[in-house]
Amino acid sequence: MSATIEPWLREILRCPVCRQELVDGTGPEGGAELQCAGDCEQPGQRRAYRIDGGIPVLLAEEARVFQA
Repeated sequence: MSATIEPWLREILRCPVCRQELVDGTGPEGGAELQCAGDCEQPGQRRAYRIDGGIPVLLAEEARVFQA
């Protein structure tokens, strides 16, 4: 999935909205993404950030919002 992201970078990445840890996930179309491990702004609401060419796109306005 996100194996192309350097381990040292994975340790420091956080959700830009709620500052929770990001975990590996798979998007609705099957692509790799990083998903917020905690609630963002509302109970049960989380954000997922796509990975483009091994680079996580950590822009809140481009994040996929989903219910946990």
